[in-house]
Amino acid sequence: MKKLIVLFMILSIVLLVGCSEENETIEKLTRVDVFKVTEDGNYADEIIIADLNKVEQLSQAFEQIEWERNVVPQMARKEDVKAVLFLEDDVNMPERLVEYYIWFEVNGTSTIIEGDSYGRLDEEGTSNLKSIFEFEEK
Repeated sequence: MKKLIVLFMILSIVLLVGCSEENETIEKLTRVDVFKVTEDGNYADEIIIADLNKVEQLSQAFEQIEWERNVVPQMARKEDVKAVLFLEDDVNMPERLVEYYIWFEVNGTSTIIEGDSYGRLDEEGTSNLKSIFEFEEK
């Protein structure tokens, strides 16, 4: 009987340890393609950002965005920049692409739309985006 109880306890511990392994996927930004919008509304001047320092700066800037989820915003004008983020969830899987549409506002902030989410970025974050994206006011 004692052997059965010990066996049951060992199996329970093995199951607990095996099930407690974290299976969270960690998204890692690996690259950003930036498309500037011309005055006629087309995309031009593609910039590929793959430098590790710039990618890390962009990752930090995107983490600062204050999001409102499940909102379908409508903007009065076409975006200034479209940024395509390449996110790696798992080394054995292809990268996931996420498109961000970015408007640089007159007050120094920026508005970002991604899917059904609307976000705002403060002046400092916007300034960082502009410098990394090599964006010049029209």
